[in-house]
Parts: sequence; C-alpha cells; structure tokens
Amino acid sequence: MAGQVLRHGMGISMPPHATHMLSQSGKGSRAFVVLHGILRAIHHPMKIFDATATAAALPFDRLVPALQALFAQGCEVPPRHVHEVPVPGGAAFTSLIMPAWVPGRYYGIKTINIAPGNAARGLPGLHAIYVLYDGSTGVPLALMDGDAITHRRTAAASALAARWLARTDARRLLVVGAGQVARLLPAAYRAVRDIDDVGIWARDAAKARALATRLQQDGLPARAVTDLPAACRAADIVSCATLATEPVVHGEWLAPGSHLDLIGSFTPAMREADDACFADAALHVDTEEALKKSGELLGPMSRGVFGPQDVRGTLAALSRGQASGRRDADERTVFKSVGTALEDLAAAILVHEGA
Repeated sequence: MAGQVLRHGMGISMPPHATHMLSQSGKGSRAFVVLHGILRAIHHPMKIFDATATAAALPFDRLVPALQALFAQGCEVPPRHVHEVPVPGGAAFTSLIMPAWVPGRYYGIKTINIAPGNAARGLPGLHAIYVLYDGSTGVPLALMDGDAITHRRTAAASALAARWLARTDARRLLVVGAGQVARLLPAAYRAVRDIDDVGIWARDAAKARALATRLQQDGLPARAVTDLPAACRAADIVSCATLATEPVVHGEWLAPGSHLDLIGSFTPAMREADDACFADAALHVDTEEALKKSGELLGPMSRGVFGPQDVRGTLAALSRGQASGRRDADERTVFKSVGTALEDLAAAILVHEGA
C-alpha cells in the first residue's frame, strides 16, 4: 500500500518512493534531513539501558571531560516542569520534567517521579528515566536509567569543579554522607586528583563503616572516621552529600588551601555549611540557579555574608576559560551545585554514543 512502511522478517524497509526521494534530495535539503532521520529510526531502533548498563557507560574518566565539553559549548536548558499528579483515594505524587537540547543534534528529557506514599507499598519513593531523541527528527534513540545518570553526573560535576578549585597536590578526601552520591565521590575525584586517602563520615556511624568497607572492596583507600572536626582539618577536599537542614561542616574546621564541595542543599530549607565556611573563601557555583534555590547560599546572602557579585564563576565560565579558578595554594575554595539538565544531557549522549 502506498506510503506504508513495509516490514519483512526481522528487518524493516522503506517504501520505494521514499528511497527515491532520499536519493534525489540534496544533503542540505529539508527532505534529506527528514528522510535520513526516518531511515535512522528504522535501522537503529531505540536502545534500552538499565541501571547497570547506564552506569557502566559512564566511567568518570570519560564523564568529567564530557561535562566540561558541553558546559563550554552550551545547550538549551529551559526551566524544569513540576506537576502534582493526583491519585484517587491516595496521596498525589510529584513529577519533575527536565528537558535540554543541542539544536540539530540531541534532545533529551529526564522525568523524575517522587511518591512519598510508596514506602507503605514497599516501593522506592523515587523513580527516574531519561529519554534521548534525535535533535533533528525527534526520533527516540535511547531509554536510560535516570537515577544512574543523576548520581554519576552529580559526582562528576563536583570532580570537574575540583579540576580548577582543588590544589593540584590534593590527595586527602573527606566524604560527608553515605548515600548513593557519596559512594561515587571517591572514584569521581580520582579522575582529576591523585587521591590516596578517603575518610567517610556519616551521622549513622554504621553506614559510614559499611560504605568504607564497600569502597575498600572496590580497591579504594577508604576508612570510616568519627571525629568530624579533626577529619575536616586534615582534609584537602571536603565533599558533602547529605540531606541536612542545619550546618554539618563549620568553617573553623577547614584548613587553609582546602576545597569545600557542597552537593546536598537543593532547596531553600536545606543547608550543609555554616556562614564561616564562606568567609574569605573563593565561591563558585555550577549554575546561577544555585543562587535562587539553595538554602546554602540564600541564608548567608540574606545575612550579608556575601552577595551574588562575590561568586567568582560558574562551571560554564570555568570551562570556557572566562573565570579564574584557584589563585594560590593557601586560598580556600567553595563549590556549590544544585544540578542542571545540561549535565544529564551530556551523560546521556555519552551513553548513547558509546553503545
């Protein structure tokens, strides 16, 4: 039948008139672009990556440079969508939709569903997927595990910042927290610095010991610590990945020349560091959005500790050479991240192109 895509055996073929149109179209024509996309969809069906496959495709020695490249190049990142999805007879769940695209190349969407009521059902409260599309045709290219992308790109962004902000001889890392992102931080930092000593601190000491043991089994030089002030004083890099709403790390504990990485505070009600952490420190953020949504920054700014003009740069500015990083060995640096869909897209492209 005219206009119908014919299917035979395990393959799919284009109707003769479409093949003729493609051969007669110039490579710069709209018809060529559209038909070429159709052919790609037919001969390259959408790939599916579960959590294990997604994580395996994102080693930090490749993911960190991929983030830097896309921050330097730039992409379109509109505001995320937030929807409350009603559930008849039950509590609503929240759906976050985070799109980003490189015009003409790739278009991606991460969807995160947060359902607090799932605990009573014996289900995880958060589920995330990422769909990557062809940026010219809208053809779906790949479906990936959104949690794996989020966790690994978050750790990679911290490592990317440390490339400019941590001392070049930094080797002692303190991880504050014992969750999914905390578990990845030592490997991420080892992609940019020669880390040979990793301390793990958590409010639940048993969780810190369990994570240290797991990292040791992975070949990383990790140990649990219980004296947080002393561990901070001894660390070259302190990386916090918690859900704290009150300061966990205090500025008086931080050594000259140290680097403080703050990951956890992604809402105005959350905070990991006290005001002294920012005093006389060089502050960088992942994006300017951090100044609008993180309690880590909103609180000190409201108290006059620093202002938006005191932020030295973003990851984009650092990646493009438009902002300076660490200026000397004694300077104390702070990096605050809240995450961006650009990082998700960079990771998804890496997964797809490496398959």
